[in-house]
Amino acid sequence: MRKTQNAANTAQEAAQTVAEQTIPMKVDVKIGSIRPEGNVRAYASVNLNDCFAIRNIKVVDSSKGLFIAMPSYKAGNGEYKDICFPVTKEFREQLNNAVIDAYKQALTQSQQQKAADSPPFDQALEQSSGMQMG
Repeated sequence: MRKTQNAANTAQEAAQTVAEQTIPMKVDVKIGSIRPEGNVRAYASVNLNDCFAIRNIKVVDSSKGLFIAMPSYKAGNGEYKDICFPVTKEFREQLNNAVIDAYKQALTQSQQQKAADSPPFDQALEQSSGMQMG
């Protein structure tokens, strides 16, 4: 009986050691629609280690700054429950940072694209003025 107990303890310790080691997680983020107004600023899709996809992650703007809200459903009691969520504090931070960084990058690219599409300020003035002084 003692051998069985020692083997079980050794297996449990090995499993705990493996669980404590941090495995690097590859997080690929794609930002969908960016919304300039309202609390929800964008929707994101995330692929984890090219193995697991999460859709409809919200980038939310609050008084404390930007944060992400995982996809959720409304329970019978009226509470919202996350469908999937990070289990560890470390991975929650990694996921939050990855999505918010991707959002900021997409926002910057969107603003640069708008600036490139609009005419320079001087040309815009010439085109928009209906009266000509002469």
